[in-house]
Amino acid sequence: MPDPTALASVVVDRIAPDVVVLHVSGELDTTSSSELTTPLDSHVVSANRAVVVDLGGVKFLGSAGLEALVLGQQRATAAGVDFVVVASARAALRPIEATGLNSVFTILGTMDEAAERYA
Repeated sequence: MPDPTALASVVVDRIAPDVVVLHVSGELDTTSSSELTTPLDSHVVSANRAVVVDLGGVKFLGSAGLEALVLGQQRATAAGVDFVVVASARAALRPIEATGLNSVFTILGTMDEAAERYA
């Protein structure tokens, strides 16, 4: 169960046996980015076909949160794992676009799109 005092939390789910979803909520900044990096380190492994990072519950995405996503993408590329970011809300999408990372990440607008992609 997520820590109610944490700035950010991640709930791990699966939409297929080899597709992990990390549902992120809260504020991803310097003090809370480890809430994302830890599950990314655990789940971005060659045993999984894909890792989907759902930023639907993110209220703030700072540079440390962006760095966690970039490191997850790099790890996924090295492991041969698809890395998909689900983001449609301004709080998550704006920092990704402002830094040009929308050209680095595969970005989907909804979890339904991710589920369909890996059905």
